[in-house]
Amino acid sequence: MKALWLVNGRETGVDPSDRGLAYGDGLFETMASVDGKIRWLDYHFDRLERGCRRLAIEAPDRRILSAEIGAHCPRSGRAIVKLIVTRGPGERGYAPPAAPKPTRILGFSAWPEYPPSHYARGIRMRVCALRLGVSPALADLKHLCRLEQVLAHVELRDYDVEQGVLLDTTERVVGGSSSNLFAVRGDELLTPAVTRNGIAGVMRRVVLETAPLVGLRPRETDLTLRDLNDADELFVTNALIGIWPVARLDERELARGAATGRLMRHLGYGDA
Repeated sequence: MKALWLVNGRETGVDPSDRGLAYGDGLFETMASVDGKIRWLDYHFDRLERGCRRLAIEAPDRRILSAEIGAHCPRSGRAIVKLIVTRGPGERGYAPPAAPKPTRILGFSAWPEYPPSHYARGIRMRVCALRLGVSPALADLKHLCRLEQVLAHVELRDYDVEQGVLLDTTERVVGGSSSNLFAVRGDELLTPAVTRNGIAGVMRRVVLETAPLVGLRPRETDLTLRDLNDADELFVTNALIGIWPVARLDERELARGAATGRLMRHLGYGDA
């Protein structure tokens, strides 16, 4: 499919003075469209609105967004829908305008073909040398300032892996390089807390809510690399991929475990 971008509902360009370009002053959502419908759409809107409140940006109306998405999503097959909300244009300098006019950018693009083996056998990961900063003010937000993740993926180009594991400057686990990370230990399902950094992923929320239905006790907590190495199972999530088991972390080999399989079957991902 040909990519389509709408700026405030029109096929036009972004104002060069937009604060999203200058300062990363905004938020984004990356969503999976299947046959014209967004899975977990209300969860995406919930997170966007929560982030807008934190950044003091007026959130776009759900009805307008739903109408634009419905009008432009392909009616069949899969597509990626990306929503960006910025504080809008502004003068030079960090101080925001007194009466900002937020920019709403909505994009539609082709679905990447993920190998079936990522679901059936799992992916390879390695711990990145890059360490993320600790920033409680921005913790859990899907904000536009993603240069740390960009640098992590630059680092990973030299290795035969699909994802990196990111630690912060205190050596705590943050997550995958473009995903949330989960560890299974017995009947416990552990994932890094997002109080100092990290992203409160939509698929992360879905998995945490679903875990009790498949016999797992979910817990958000601080995790170290040792916790990952001691885990029975590891998997990563995001709204596009759903759930990928981890088959290798650095030199440690892992099999797709029973708990991961139960979650995948319950949520309808991969060949599970």
